[in-house]
Order: sequence, then C-alpha cells, then structure tokens
Amino acid sequence: MEYGDIVTGRFVERPNRFIAMVEIDGAVRRCHVKNTGRCRELLIKGCDVVLHRPPPSARATEYDLIAVYKGDMLVNIDSQAPNTVAAESIADVIGPVDLLRREYTFGDSRIDIYAESGGIRHLVEVKGVTLEDNGTVLFPDAPTERGVKHVNELIHAAEDGYRACILFVVQMEGADHFEPNYAMHREFGEALERAAASGVEIRAFACRENPDSISLAGEKPVVLGHSR
Repeated sequence: MEYGDIVTGRFVERPNRFIAMVEIDGAVRRCHVKNTGRCRELLIKGCDVVLHRPPPSARATEYDLIAVYKGDMLVNIDSQAPNTVAAESIADVIGPVDLLRREYTFGDSRIDIYAESGGIRHLVEVKGVTLEDNGTVLFPDAPTERGVKHVNELIHAAEDGYRACILFVVQMEGADHFEPNYAMHREFGEALERAAASGVEIRAFACRENPDSISLAGEKPVVLGHSR
C-alpha cells in the first residue's frame, strides 16, 4: 500500500480522537487522525509523525496523520491500512485464491475478507496492531466487544466448514511475538483461546514500514494464555 504525497511533522496535541495539532515547517496545523483508538503510548508531545496529503477536497483538514516514530521505530496508525495490506497480500496468508470479496456478511457481522481457493471457503477477520511493549505486540489497546463478537462469529464459521482466520496485522517492524492484551480486555483473550481450540487460525504478520508505504512482511509467533 502506497500513500504518495507525504510530509513529516512534530506532534503537539490531540484535542479529540479525530484531530491532532501538528507542527509542520514551523506552523501548527490541524490534521485528521486516521485512527480513533487511544494511541497514548505513541502520540506523545514532541514525537515525530508522518502525514499524508490526499488530493484536494472540501474537507476541513489538509493532512492525515498516518504514522508515528517510537524512537527509531516507525509505527503506522492508519486504521484503514491493515485491511488493504491484507487484501493485497492475501496469497501470502492463505495461498492463491480464485475469488476475493471484502466486507462479507456472515451471521450478524461483516467479516473483512471472504475468499475461495480450490473449493475451500475462507473467512479472514483483520485486526490492526499498534501497541508494542519490549518486542511484544498486543491487541486490543482498549476494550473491544465488537472484536469479541467477530471472534465468536469465526468460531461458528469454522463449525460450518469455513477455513476461518483471525489475522493480526502488526503495523511495524521488529516485533518479537504477538499476545492478546489480557490486562486490557481479558474476555477478548479468552475468546481467542476458544477460537484456537475450535480450529480458527490465529496468525500475526509484521509489516515492512516506510514513511510512504506499508506492506505485509514476515509472520510472527502467537502466544495465547501467557499473561493469564
């Protein structure tokens, strides 16, 4: 996934979840944040950030804040990027596909990717991961009842004969392994454990990061139950 026109700046503050004030070329600009999550461990006053300038439109902000430097590590925080990256590289996750659809309705949920390959039906729910702690990447960074619902739907899908997968797209390089964030939302971690026991694949891939692009890279180990 490529962004095109980007600039760098310095984060000043985030008055609400949609807006950040960023210093660009000596002037403080109002920018759209492409992630409604907390990102408190990333968006720290004075940190360097990457912004994308989309084509001109009637919107009130000229720039989108898409990535943050955490020390020397670049972390993409664009919440729309994981689904696009996963769709672009789906063959690296489940193998070559004959058909791919996005936003597929299953049960009471919309699952991110439906695919078919050699008569096998796949359902892949994608979760972007931006929280890192000493090499461990964690999800979620806030309680997610919606996430629990998706996990339970995929358990039903596996029971119905689908090859079901929860794919954690780690929006940075250098991660050691993935764990559920039990401290933040134990119910989600326990749901993942039930899903794994039911045949749902729980997988995590790091991303190759550049200021103007993000792409799927190597797979990382998934550790369940470690922090229980």
